[in-house]
Amino acid sequence: MQLDPASGWCQGVRLCPSPNFNARPEGEISLLVIHNISLPPAQFLTGKVQEFFQNRLDVTEHPYFAGIADLRVSAHFLIERDGTVTQFVSCLERAWHAGVSCFEGRETCNDFSVGIELEGTDDLPFTDAQYQALTILTRQLQSAFTGITAQRICGHSDIAPGRKTDPGPAFDWARYRAALANAALEEKE
Repeated sequence: MQLDPASGWCQGVRLCPSPNFNARPEGEISLLVIHNISLPPAQFLTGKVQEFFQNRLDVTEHPYFAGIADLRVSAHFLIERDGTVTQFVSCLERAWHAGVSCFEGRETCNDFSVGIELEGTDDLPFTDAQYQALTILTRQLQSAFTGITAQRICGHSDIAPGRKTDPGPAFDWARYRAALANAALEEKE
């Protein structure tokens, strides 16, 4: 996969444009927010997340869908259990993933962040393929947007505490950060 900083779109990933975005205010992209999602809950590789982010979810297919029928949300990326990466919104645009949020005293994190959804739940381990794809994608984002430093990568729960719990205790932050550090070292060699 290769991120084009001029367009904000990645080559070599599945593109599934969402209508749920708008223009970012002026300023740098300087935060990466990790989420998790599965639709229906704890069911994977259903294609329902893509439908949800495109406002095409058939709410009659599952009882859970009725409760989210009126939501208009998106993320920049989704990484499925098999490592497949789908992009919904250009990184240069504001995806609607963080909601009411605050990072280091700055509110409305959608204004300056990129959102990555991992297909999963708070309490089920994520896959090796997901960690590998997440590491590659994160390094691409860090190369394109230098404000996304290691210290400016967080979970949804970090920017919306009490309201959100994802990516949850099953997400292995130590593994992810070690993989990022190793990737950065390899790039320097």
